[in-house]
Amino acid sequence: MSRNMKHRHFEVVVLGGGAAGVAAAAAAGKGGKRTLLVEAGPMLGGELLSGMSIDGVLNARGEWVVGGIARELFDECRNMDGFIGPLHDFRLICYVCCDPEVMKIAVMRVLDRHRVTPLLYTLAEDVVTDGNRVTGVILVNKSGRTLVTAEYFLDCSGDGDLAAMAGAPYEISDASGELQPLSLMFRMSNVQNQPLLDFARRHPENLALGESDYIRGGRTDAELAEAIQRQGQPTLFFKGNGPLIQQAIRDEEHFPTALIMIQPTSSARREVCVNATRVARNILGTDSAAVSGTISELMEQAWTTAEFLRKRVPGFENATFAGIAPRVGIRETRRIIGEHVLTGEEVINASKHKDVVAKGAQHVDIHQDGIRQVRIPIANGGSYDIPWGCLVPKKLANVLVAGRCLSATREGMGTARTMGPCMAMGHAVGTAAALGIESRFKDVRQLPVLALQEKLREQGAVLDGVH
Repeated sequence: MSRNMKHRHFEVVVLGGGAAGVAAAAAAGKGGKRTLLVEAGPMLGGELLSGMSIDGVLNARGEWVVGGIARELFDECRNMDGFIGPLHDFRLICYVCCDPEVMKIAVMRVLDRHRVTPLLYTLAEDVVTDGNRVTGVILVNKSGRTLVTAEYFLDCSGDGDLAAMAGAPYEISDASGELQPLSLMFRMSNVQNQPLLDFARRHPENLALGESDYIRGGRTDAELAEAIQRQGQPTLFFKGNGPLIQQAIRDEEHFPTALIMIQPTSSARREVCVNATRVARNILGTDSAAVSGTISELMEQAWTTAEFLRKRVPGFENATFAGIAPRVGIRETRRIIGEHVLTGEEVINASKHKDVVAKGAQHVDIHQDGIRQVRIPIANGGSYDIPWGCLVPKKLANVLVAGRCLSATREGMGTARTMGPCMAMGHAVGTAAALGIESRFKDVRQLPVLALQEKLREQGAVLDGVH
């Protein structure tokens, strides 16, 4: 180690300032622990700031399955007129829509309330270990190198960086060797809702609708399209094999997507987020050079899609390009192997567990190349439990994981990677760290799950009482 390395001490260190990391840091701070939140980028919030809907917060029945810190964030957005609320596209899921510009402020308000110390523009270079314990993490930024010691380390990096450096086993992909595509969200303003919704009602053949028996409920596509129109918000999923997109492909517009997903971000600005871009070349999200090499292509795809919408979709004729997500969206890298592995079967069967610490409600969702995408609904429009063991890495005593690097199969991660369950997992590990410090446990496995569940329920987390 360099002699001029600085040293700081906190009780809890959280690596990664996305949805999981924000919730984890807020929960640890709420538990009264001095908490450092480390983020490589210039702002906290991750995909919460992309404009994309927050999935997996409600099940298809409309029941809230994620609460706690997530509801605290939503309440802040509501207080600033940036909360649109729960919506349905009558395909597979319910989701929550917020204004991403307001969310930026909401994130900081919640973190400030719980006295979390943020550290931006900072990377974790290495860890210091003593047996199966991590005693410190070496951080690097323009101020130099800093050794930060702590009692607990929460890996919410998305990539499992800290846990992997500390020696936790992990997996990437599966026997197929495939990796999900990279994407970049963008927003368009001055979108006229009524012409868009009328177009959707008249042409349900373009929409992905009723993809589960529960959602369909015996209704026709036309009836489901009418339900979207009655909802009054631009919440549409144009499918890649529908006539609208297929005609664009035939007209040699080089359309690059399996979908165009449209969701509202601001009623005042008449603004929507568009999820349509993808680069599917099996790029590993931890390969910085490869990810950087996709940015130009993704931006061109965004512009192509915006032009397509203006030219071919009613309601977009006078729309303007309003903004682009602050970073490339990465769906899949490392999955840390923990004491329990969440499987696809558990998800689609809406399995419940005695040691539940979080829930999810997104269908199994694995994006592929071209117009291919795996979407498997959860039984009866319900939710699944994320057991405590999914957040406890093997071989490590004082490290927990939350977010898409949880312990899961590729199918299990394909749903738990969404923002709703990521926030629920973050809430769980932040609370667990606070309890572990208070009880002076040398190994997080000593923490009674019943005590953790009780504290989570006190803080508004949803662990039971829903389908």
